[in-house]
Parts: sequence; structure tokens; C-alpha cells
Amino acid sequence: MTQAVDVAGNAPGGEPPVSRRDRLRAATTEEIIATARRLLVASGPDAMSLRAIAREMGMTAPGLYRYFDSHEVLLRHVCASIFTELGADIQRALDSAPVPAGSRDVSDKLTVKMIAACREFRRWSLNNPGEFGLVFGVPLPGLDYGHYDVADECALEFAGTFFTLFLELWTRAQFPVPEAGDIDPGLLDQLERYRTALGTDIPVGAVLTFLRCWTVLYGGVAMEVFGHMKFALEDAAPMFELTLGDLAALVGLRYPLDR
Repeated sequence: MTQAVDVAGNAPGGEPPVSRRDRLRAATTEEIIATARRLLVASGPDAMSLRAIAREMGMTAPGLYRYFDSHEVLLRHVCASIFTELGADIQRALDSAPVPAGSRDVSDKLTVKMIAACREFRRWSLNNPGEFGLVFGVPLPGLDYGHYDVADECALEFAGTFFTLFLELWTRAQFPVPEAGDIDPGLLDQLERYRTALGTDIPVGAVLTFLRCWTVLYGGVAMEVFGHMKFALEDAAPMFELTLGDLAALVGLRYPLDR
């Protein structure tokens, strides 16, 4: 969120040094965002008021307006920081996914990566239910600006982590997808518009499969985060393993690998 500098205050890439004032402002901005997030987690969205944040930081509420124009703008930056953190965690899980021992099958390697990303999404979501509710639950009033901003940018970067993985699966595995002629015309038109927005030339049936994968993953995780599986399950982890098998089948893979 803030520009990286070295100990001397120099910006990377030969850019002009960042002034002490700018560094202090950036640090305060990040502290405000972190404080807002902490209040969210501790007491819910209603506790994340400018007055409460200012009190926590030893500032005045009007002083916060030097950093954020409104409470809604601050919320958007909190959302952006959450998406950035989650995307980075999933990327680390992808980068550190173990190579299956003794396997030369490219599909096994792809499966391990997909499982690592999905498990990390679940782990993060269960460990951060307040943040999950903010960015994946019912939007708070004022969060839908109707125009592109930092929260949208970071959300797209997060989504890009999963879409990049999906493209790798499609490119290397070439799993079966529905033919365009077999898709309901009303759905097909929407999928074609979404494909254009993604800037990809993959078959529209692959776009449908990508959305189905996200629906299965998000649906399973959201039900667990919001406690909607407790009526039947004390521990939903084994159920999630079955969900991973469903996801793998959608993209032509098998899970567990030793099946």
C-alpha cells in the first residue's frame, strides 16, 4: 500500500527520495487502516467508526480526515488491505506447494497446486471471519461506490491469483468444458461479456467452469465460516476434502492423488 524505501529514505528504481513527511504520512495511513481492521475483528463493523479509531490512536476524529475523506473511503482501504493479504497468502501457498514424490504426471503437480490454494483460502477465511464477512459477505452500506477504486483493484488482483492458476490448469491439462451451443443462451451472453472483461480468449465453456469452481469453493468455505454447517457437522474438514475432490473433477483432475 505504501512505497518501499530503504533506511536512508530512498525509493527503489532510482526514484527521488521520499521525504520524512511523506514517510510519516504513509506510516500513519497504514496505522489507521490496521486500527480500523482491529476494531472490526474485535467488535464488528459498527465499532469501526472514525471516532473509535481516533480514540485508539490518540488522535481527533477530524484529524483522520487529513488521511481519508470519509468513513466509507477508509472502509474501502481496509477491504483493499484484506484482499492484498489474502492474495499474498494464497500465492505463497502456491509457490511452496510440494512436488508429489516420485510423480512425473503433470496433472498430479497441478492438483497439488490447486489443493494448496484452496486449502489456504479456507485456512485464512476460518482464521479471519470478520475480514471474510467484510469482503465476501453482505456489503456494508456505502461500500458500493459504483466506480473503480483501490478496493476493486486489490480485489481483482486477488481474483487474478485464482484465475492465473485456472489458466495454467486449462493450458496444461485441456480438460473438457461445455460447448457454447450447449449453454443456455441467457447464460452464454453473460459469460461472453465476462470473458471480454477478463481479457482472455479461452472458450466460453472454460469461463463457465471457472465460475463453477469458484462457486463450489466459496460456497463450501462461506457455509463453514458463517457456522451454517454446525447443524450437522462438528468438524467440517472432512467435508471440505470431498469438496476438493469435486473441484478437481471439474477441471479434469483427481483428488486424492492415491485414489
